[in-house]
Amino acid sequence: MNVMVTGGAGFIGSHVCEALLDLGHKVVCVDNFDDLYDPKIKEKNIENLGAKDGFSFHKADIRDYDGMKRVFSESSVDKVVHLAAKAGVRASIANPKEYEDVNVNGTRNMLELCREFNIKGFVFGSSSSVYGVNKKVPFSESDAVESQISPYAKTKRDAEILCQDFSREFGLDIVCFRFFTVYGPRGRPDMAVYKFTQLIDKGSPVEVFGRGNAKRDFTYVKDIADGVAGSIDRDFGFEIINLGSANPITVKRVIKLIEANLGKKAKMNFVPPQEGDVPITYADISKAKKLLGYSPGTGIEQGIKYFVEWYVKNRG
Repeated sequence: MNVMVTGGAGFIGSHVCEALLDLGHKVVCVDNFDDLYDPKIKEKNIENLGAKDGFSFHKADIRDYDGMKRVFSESSVDKVVHLAAKAGVRASIANPKEYEDVNVNGTRNMLELCREFNIKGFVFGSSSSVYGVNKKVPFSESDAVESQISPYAKTKRDAEILCQDFSREFGLDIVCFRFFTVYGPRGRPDMAVYKFTQLIDKGSPVEVFGRGNAKRDFTYVKDIADGVAGSIDRDFGFEIINLGSANPITVKRVIKLIEANLGKKAKMNFVPPQEGDVPITYADISKAKKLLGYSPGTGIEQGIKYFVEWYVKNRG
């Protein structure tokens, strides 16, 4: 199958491209090398993929309808995995309009192009942040999601609704995956595990919100990529599916694991909870198990070990 992956040079996207290629699919990777962090990192993410059979790359922006239309015209595409997005909960509070433009309008462009080119299969990368301050745990896809507390979360929920509308009105086969706190090799430098590791390694203070008691359903990136890639040959109509580890861990525990693997002690600076943060994320993955045979195989101890090994090899 020929699969277009938007945001394919990013953290999750590059792993999804790799997983799809390993399954024998052809991949049309699209990325605009957004400067949220150094674009050279993204170039390195897909450096090795360029040598694999069936991989092609197009530099394009999902907000540019005509530019994306050219990519569709030049490529053979059976299904789209749409992961391109403006990422980061905290950054969205300072710049909500850009998040709306990329995450909602960009997704609308992709859905319209799928309709125009008669591509029926669409996979959307959503986020556990849509659950907001959900008092019921674990978070289930059937839970009400009306309490998002950041512009980023709101744009992800709005994009899910767009997907549902296009599925109902135009017959697109769509699955929206809600990713839970993804970490691992090639992670974004602004994400918690990467940032903590870098600060501890350099001997710099680590800013810890709320004394590190918040719990996150940290999920190793390969488990996420395998879940997404495993959905490609399936038909869903319209579904929303959680992809997580179903094992919330405190931020303090993650810092301890990083310390152990680096062999260095963190200098922790405790500060009040940050605007836009939630106290816990916790995925109910029973639906993913039933529909996909999804089974996350990398626990937090092993996952942090793998990440720190990658970090040490690639730092600088």
